[in-house]
Amino acid sequence: MSETITRTQIMKIYNTLTKQIEDIKPINGNNLSIYSCGPTVYSHVHIGNLASFIYADTLRRIAKHSGLKVEHVMNFTDIDDKTIKASQEKYPSLDPKQALTQLTEVYSQLFLDDMESVGNDVAAYKFIKATDYIDQMKRMIRDLVKDGYAYIADDGVYFSINKYIASGKQYGQLSQITRESTSESRINNDEYDKDSIHDFALWKKQKDNEPGWEFTLDEHDLTGRPGWHIECSAMSKACLDQPFDVHTGGVDLIFPHHENEIAQSTANGPKHLANYFLHNEHLLVDSQKMSKSLNNFITLDDIKNKGYDPLAFRLLMLQAHFSSQAHFSWDNLEAAANRLADYRAMAVLRWQGRNVTYDAGTFALEDVGANIASRLADNLSSPQALALLSNVSTQLQTVHLEVNMIDHFENMLKDIDNLLGLDLYSQPDITSEQKSLISKREAAREAERWEESDNIRNQLKSQNILIKDAPTGTIWFRA
Repeated sequence: MSETITRTQIMKIYNTLTKQIEDIKPINGNNLSIYSCGPTVYSHVHIGNLASFIYADTLRRIAKHSGLKVEHVMNFTDIDDKTIKASQEKYPSLDPKQALTQLTEVYSQLFLDDMESVGNDVAAYKFIKATDYIDQMKRMIRDLVKDGYAYIADDGVYFSINKYIASGKQYGQLSQITRESTSESRINNDEYDKDSIHDFALWKKQKDNEPGWEFTLDEHDLTGRPGWHIECSAMSKACLDQPFDVHTGGVDLIFPHHENEIAQSTANGPKHLANYFLHNEHLLVDSQKMSKSLNNFITLDDIKNKGYDPLAFRLLMLQAHFSSQAHFSWDNLEAAANRLADYRAMAVLRWQGRNVTYDAGTFALEDVGANIASRLADNLSSPQALALLSNVSTQLQTVHLEVNMIDHFENMLKDIDNLLGLDLYSQPDITSEQKSLISKREAAREAERWEESDNIRNQLKSQNILIKDAPTGTIWFRA
């Protein structure tokens, strides 16, 4: 199919598959397909998980801004070792399937709430549940067994690494894996962190007090449930076909999850699962990867309970490039919150236009969004995009905007929100009473009634309104 894309700019991204920065060229003309490995919904996600979803959301935003029609699919892993164990513990008296559904529905909704809180546009995604795609998983497993890439064992169905390699295919397309590291053993755990690779479970036979789905294969009763890796392969194929354009996730998913996805999807199928893989680096706390297994994780509720706006966390993540390790500390979050407050102080200038005439800056407001977009399109260079925005914010807050610049300014804010998700345009105006107080204070200053001026300043401060005196008059912003 010939290239028919009409785009404002070409996006570049570091592709883990090829180990280089490449132009993104969608398979289907002007349509970009993205599959993001979503949460395992057995408890609250931690902010390290949310960081990955913020980067994926930013990728979708810049793709849309670049003129692409984006189909973004994200899955809920609502059946695996962790969800089963947690549902058994939380609802021991319920039927296993009922317990699983009850648990995962609660945490799926809490995840969506967290996504919205950190500025991810949930309406732009297609969210899917693994348990809704069991039939598609069974079909994939049947085909893999039929073609000799998988085999039936006493406890389920396994993918054969040796058969895959013997067919001339490479196991280890994202990371370096050698034949010497191949183990002859099978592994039944959904997740593992080993130096050696194993035949992995595509399907697991039902154990006591576990949910199960009927599955008969070659006259074997395999009633049970899927392994973790087959879930994403089946769901991405069902929703986006194969290959699709971009697969996202954290670096912790490279092995074994994404390597196993590639193997089972390409064994008897197309050469590629996805053409581009975007992997974000870990979020560190105390110089360690944030994880539940290390019990060093922080949730968004922890951030809210300390009085921070969740969008300050989004900004903290965007201050770090997705391919670099980000460092979380409360001091770093405080700095990000101050930076967000500065952007909001800029945003409320839209309510303060005045009939003044001067050169408001060395840049054109209508160019700001395009300049931020060009930085994001260049391998999601969010730190450079924010550096530009901070410079714009500093310049604009020195004087009032001219009335005839307000429309351009508002369009600039909308562009920033569409690209960065910082919700600046919605910052509200102050009340008519507060505006009246500012006018009275300006009159008091002109008449050199300094005590009255200070009293009004303090009165506004008690209402969370701060003011500063510029050459064009008083500029207000929120504390």
